[in-house]
Amino acid sequence: MNIKSKGVFFGLASGITWALDTLLIGIVLSKSMFNSTEMVVFLAPLVSTFFHDMLSSLWMMLYMTIRREFRAPFKKLRTRSGRFVMLGALLGGPIGMTGYVLAVKYLGSSLAGSISAVYPAVGAFFAFILLKDRLTVKNWIGLFISILFIFLLGFAGGEPSQNYILGFSFILLSIFGWGMECVILAYGMKDDEITPEQALQIRQLVSAVTYGVLILPFFNAYPLVGTVLKSSEMLFIAVIALSGTASYVFYYNAIYVIGPTRAMALNISYSAWGIFLSFIILKEPVTAKIVFFSIMVLVGSIITVANPEELKWMTIRKGRRAA
Repeated sequence: MNIKSKGVFFGLASGITWALDTLLIGIVLSKSMFNSTEMVVFLAPLVSTFFHDMLSSLWMMLYMTIRREFRAPFKKLRTRSGRFVMLGALLGGPIGMTGYVLAVKYLGSSLAGSISAVYPAVGAFFAFILLKDRLTVKNWIGLFISILFIFLLGFAGGEPSQNYILGFSFILLSIFGWGMECVILAYGMKDDEITPEQALQIRQLVSAVTYGVLILPFFNAYPLVGTVLKSSEMLFIAVIALSGTASYVFYYNAIYVIGPTRAMALNISYSAWGIFLSFIILKEPVTAKIVFFSIMVLVGSIITVANPEELKWMTIRKGRRAA
């Protein structure tokens, strides 16, 4: 398998495993302990994200221990690359995810999910400005196709929204955070000073600590944290975090191999994979229109990474490493 094929595999695998992760999180959030009061319903995504990233960090520690690299990520915290990875972690986790959760509250899940799908376009713009990661016209068309049909998938749900101005502000925060996370991480890994796995360990740890120290206390969410810890669902949440960890490992390797823009384009295929997994696992009905939209998301993702020439991202990264 050549470098480009490996990068495409990583990107698609990140989308599939993230779709599974999202599906399982949805099952957990539907449990009664997360739906007892309106406030609990609001806090549930924040608390579940905290547990998700914390447990993912523990899974990564176990993985790095098996690879005999347990101390390596902590040593890299003091490096230039490590500092950029920490910045990316703050942008993607506490900023991006918190903005998304609040947008879901004020816009509704379908509308928030659809609008947030433009984050690869924002990331592609900053990747071009900061990393000189260029796409061909054909690649841009593929990215547009993916984002367009993700929009259509979201609006197909027909879920009404309420407070547009406040919700839109939060979703813009999320789009910026997620788009910049990928670019900053790619910049941090460009000199081969830190591996994708080490970067992921730092990312999940920084995100979990930030949630635990700043975000959960701000929203007074620790009573719900205690409830979750005592529940029988805690083991299930740990298993979900394993799926999320696998998705991030694939995603970070895709960023490293084929660059941030193409990695994002493949990762957002999770919206299409989620439809198929919901049909297979939950037996949810699907229409011909939804199947068509999902297929077009995947087609757009493939077109985005289609380039017969050597990946410019690899040339740029190799050139900087040699310099």
